[in-house]
Amino acid sequence: MGEYSMSEAIKKFLEQSHIRNGIQALQIEDVWENIMGKTIARYTDKLKIINDTLFITTQVAPLKQELIFQKEKIIQRVNEALGQKVISKIVVQ
Repeated sequence: MGEYSMSEAIKKFLEQSHIRNGIQALQIEDVWENIMGKTIARYTDKLKIINDTLFITTQVAPLKQELIFQKEKIIQRVNEALGQKVISKIVVQ
């Protein structure tokens, strides 16, 4: 059995763990305002990741339409901000 540094062991654990999506959602929440701007961040109620899908919840109908229209750009920005391909689909609720 090989030896791992603490950071490698944590990374391997998170790759295999069910809490990975929750941690990634928190990372996205941290950068959401920088990615999308203050106004969109203010009217976004909830961000959740299931597998490779980002679920965005908002009660503002025009914002829902704008988010649906910009799905590809949002995927690109989120993945760039996190430094890895985390998201491949978006569902706006």
